[in-house]
Amino acid sequence: MATDPTATPGDTPGTTLGDAGEFGLISQLVTLFDASSDGDEHVLVGPGDDAAVLRIRHGHVVVSTDLMVEGRHFRRDWASASDVGHRAAAQNLSDINAMGGTARHLTIGLAAPADLPVEWALDFARGFAEECALVGATVVGGDTTRADEIVIAVTVLGQCTQSPVLRSGAGAGDVLALTGRQGWAAGGLAVLGRGFRSPRALVDAYRRPEPPYAAGREAAEAGATSLIDVSDGLLAEARHLAEASGVAIDVRRGAFEVPEPLTAVGAALGADPIQFILGGGDDHSLLGTFPDVASVPAGWQVIGEVREGSGVTVDGLEYDGPTGWTHF
Repeated sequence: MATDPTATPGDTPGTTLGDAGEFGLISQLVTLFDASSDGDEHVLVGPGDDAAVLRIRHGHVVVSTDLMVEGRHFRRDWASASDVGHRAAAQNLSDINAMGGTARHLTIGLAAPADLPVEWALDFARGFAEECALVGATVVGGDTTRADEIVIAVTVLGQCTQSPVLRSGAGAGDVLALTGRQGWAAGGLAVLGRGFRSPRALVDAYRRPEPPYAAGREAAEAGATSLIDVSDGLLAEARHLAEASGVAIDVRRGAFEVPEPLTAVGAALGADPIQFILGGGDDHSLLGTFPDVASVPAGWQVIGEVREGSGVTVDGLEYDGPTGWTHF
């Protein structure tokens, strides 16, 4: 982990980041993350030096970076530090999954106010490490500094033993398929935005997504022509596939069975619950295209088709509801 020349080393852990100082915090974080990399034969040098050193034996290296900013991507009154850690890890691990790969190593940049409790940072790290452990990935380094709000920057490196599956490979005649929970996190966010904490299943889905981590590689091995993770919204991601591949995509509304919690929230808010499925992100489900129905792996649901042309439609028509998250 890199050091900040303006930081003052602390002799005691302290209760806030300002008390602990950068070195006091890093010494505790290194202990957490170093333990997670024990036994990983690919890590030659882990946390604590100027850079990590990794060994890659074969295949392709895939790399992705994501940011989370307090007040825009998460709120501390809506999610615990551990929840934020799980979410920060999940969104990065899912990007590697969407290439048909497996995440191996991550680095974390954490900027935070000086009065942030040290325990928040440690709980965040524990949640992050727990999520990484689900795929056997380890944290190998990072950096910390002071900021007016919490900003988390994560870089993940993964490995594809076959050619990575890109967004640009879909062709007319392919089928569109989805795997993983979809719309639950959007329903949870809608509930939290109204000041409620139920249905609990949706709120928990927003706080801790459950990406289908094994599905990316399975799809690649089954012959998927394109893949993308649904982080910004299903229709928004479908549009990314369509634009990258130079095709049109039509989504079938009737392919989705709306779960009871989403139906309940839709009724309470006076909204069509399908909007959470079509426009929702943050569940990190996987959306992909396959040559035909027979090539779609078990656990995937065919929800549409790829055609000649451009753009994304729902049942052949332009969709006038929310299609996903916008970053700016």
